[in-house]
This record gives sequence, C-alpha cells and structure tokens, in this order.
Amino acid sequence: MAVKSKAVIFKKVPTDYPVPGEHLETIETDKDVNNIALGPDEVLLKVLFISLDPYLRGKMRAETTQSYNLSFVIGEPFYSHAIGEVVKSNHAEFKVGDKVVGILTWETYSVLKGPALKTAIIVPDIEGIPLSNWIGVLGMPGMTAFVGLHKIGNPKAGETIFISAASGAVGQLAGQLAKILGLRVVGSAGDDAKVQYLINELKFDAFNYKTTDTNEALTKFCPQGIDIYFENVGGKTLDIVLNHANNFARFIACGMISQYNTQHPEGVHNLMYIVRKRIRFEGFIVSDDWLLYWPRFVKEIPELIKNGQIKYKEDITEGLEKAPEAFVGLLRGKNFGKAIVKV
Repeated sequence: MAVKSKAVIFKKVPTDYPVPGEHLETIETDKDVNNIALGPDEVLLKVLFISLDPYLRGKMRAETTQSYNLSFVIGEPFYSHAIGEVVKSNHAEFKVGDKVVGILTWETYSVLKGPALKTAIIVPDIEGIPLSNWIGVLGMPGMTAFVGLHKIGNPKAGETIFISAASGAVGQLAGQLAKILGLRVVGSAGDDAKVQYLINELKFDAFNYKTTDTNEALTKFCPQGIDIYFENVGGKTLDIVLNHANNFARFIACGMISQYNTQHPEGVHNLMYIVRKRIRFEGFIVSDDWLLYWPRFVKEIPELIKNGQIKYKEDITEGLEKAPEAFVGLLRGKNFGKAIVKV
C-alpha cells in the first residue's frame, strides 16, 4: 500500500507578511514512502514535531540576496529544526526507532543526508522532559537564550535586564536564567494573557507594549536604568531602550521581528547613546558558538527543568497542513510560547 507524503513548499517571495497558499502551501507529493531509495549514510525519518522560528522569514527571499544562511528554493519544501523517528537507516549511528533532532524538511517523511547529518543528534531519553522540548527550551531557541545571555550579556546579580518579546521561545528562558542569576527581570509582550503569564508564572515585571506606553513602563519598572537588553523586536522599542540604558549596558541583538515584514524598516534615532553611554551592542548567530556552549547547556538546563526552576510554554499546532497559517501567526505574534507543529 502506497504511503504518500505531504510537504510545505515555498511558492513565492513575499514583500510583506507571507500569505498561506500564495507564498507557502501544504501539498501532497507523489513520493511513495515505501519506495524511497536511500543513499549511503542516509536516514529516513517520520517527522513528529517541526519548529517554527522567526528567522525562517529571512529565508523567504530571492536566491540572489545574500545573508548568513541560504534562502529557501522556490518549489522546494521549507526546512528547519525538527524531531523525527527513524524508519529506515543506512547510517551506523542512527537505528530504527531512534528519535532524532536536526534540520529536516517540512514533510511527513524527510530524508536526513549531507551536511544536516553532521549536526543531527539522537534525542536523550530523560525522564520528565517532553520530546517537543528538544526543539524549544532544549533546542535552538534555548541555546540562543543561553549563549546570548552568557556570551554578550555578562550578567551580574542585582542588575536589571529588559527583554522584548519576553513570552516567546527565547525570551521566556532568557528571563528565567537571569532571575536564577539574581537579576531583576522586566519583559514586554503584546497580549494581556502573555503579560499575566510573565507576571504570575515566571515572576517577571511585565507590561503590554500595545496598550502601555513603553517609555513610561520602563521608567516605572527600571528606575535604576537598564543594564542588559535582550533585543528581539527592534524599531521603536530599541529607540526607547537606548534612552533608558545605563553606562556600559550590554545589548544582546538576537532579532528584530518588527522589521521582518516591511519594505521600509523604521529608523532608530538614539544611536549616539551607544557612544555616549559606552554600550556594547552585539549581534550573534547561535550556530557560531554551539559547540562551545552545548556541553554546559545540556548539563545545566534539563536539571533546571526537572526541578521546576525553569518553566516553558509551548504553542503546539496539530497537523502539517496547518503549518503555513501557524508560521504566519508566529510572525504576527499570535503564538503564546514556543511555536511548534505536531505533524
């Protein structure tokens, strides 16, 4: 009996927010899983969970536009960090039944091969850790929070950190790690339910940037100024934070999601504060430092989750066919926690 595979393909380069069906679409492929021929060292996986991440919007560009990563190819499937179960293997390290996290195509079944094999890992079986965590708090978003905070933030007990998009995949972990280290944590989110989660569950000071003036909120919650800013939003928020930053503040430039879906990015007017206040403003790509920080990360974070010191909210969408809408929802801030598709 033929077993067909579905796939989410890249159809067209968007200039604004992507539109499901126009720029990305779930289709049924003519690939019969039973007849997939694997090459040497290749592995066939049934995809279980797919990670939705803001950086993927930057890959929806023309192939001629250069960036730090490759663009998606028109007519080919999306791909990102995902978890799959091995169903067929020509690789000595990957056995049938193994759960694997790596870069997989957005398909029902995905072939792991080439460079993606080098970074794929077999998911450790740790009691009390949900499988989906390995593309969230224990995956790339978690590592992003960990590396950004330690490499650039240089946190010290008693300091104040402000995190934009604080209820998101990266922000919620960055804030909890900062609290464990003795910092005062202030976060912003664009929804009252998210703000209440930050206040009641994660014990941050928090405000809704859509209904509260950000300048007034930072004056209230950061009376001694901001020592560390975990930057996920950009635009007007960045401009305001520069005004509230202390001398020698550290700005962890992780992302600027407010600028991803516009042809006319907002200008930032307070950049002179970087000089006047001697601010360290540094961007980073987590893969650059993965090998350096991974051993420490995988030793510390699972234990913090198991003993309840770290909580992590996931927003799971059921069904590959709903992935396009879920991805656009992420870009519009509709997700509450780490955005994942359960295939």
